[in-house]
Amino acid sequence: MDRIPRSVTVVIAVITALAWVLAVLTGFDAAYFMGFIPARFSGLVTTSPAVPAFITPLTTTLVHSGPVHIGFNLLVLIWCGLQVERVLGKTGLIALYLVGAYASALLQWATNPASIVPMVGASGAISAVIGAYALIFGRPKRITSSTTINRWINALWLLVAWIVLQYMTEWLAGQQGYLLATAAHVGGFAAGLLLQRPLLLWRYRKA
Repeated sequence: MDRIPRSVTVVIAVITALAWVLAVLTGFDAAYFMGFIPARFSGLVTTSPAVPAFITPLTTTLVHSGPVHIGFNLLVLIWCGLQVERVLGKTGLIALYLVGAYASALLQWATNPASIVPMVGASGAISAVIGAYALIFGRPKRITSSTTINRWINALWLLVAWIVLQYMTEWLAGQQGYLLATAAHVGGFAAGLLLQRPLLLWRYRKA
């Protein structure tokens, strides 16, 4: 039990949960104050009062649309994050989360830079953790004699599978009237795939 408070994953989850509870209790419109708005990031619109646009890829991870949204995100974060943190360490997990947050926001921005709909939630950053988790605990098939090539083939396959899954989920959600930030999920996952090995090598550089 004494290890739980030392986990960065748990700290992130607790901060995210507290931010959502506080917004609900106060009736605070966090989506426009802290959410990522592509048009605002492009400089096409202004929102006041609001946090600076360049940090909204981070602050939007603290904003969620409802209990199901935040509950699912935190469940996946804790499930995958604790395992990834065990392998990559606290610094590695933090790096994944932060880079994933920006990668997801930037790809979402690139797909529709004039959108005025706020993107909220930590799923983009969490997708980076999922990407790293998939590589850490998955086994690449021996397609060629090169371990490096096999590793890249595995990463590419995971990315393609993730993209297909996200667009299928987007279509199903659209049938129910829900809007998903599919590009953000793809951007975060890709960041996790790219960062996993460098972070692994960095942590064990002295081994």
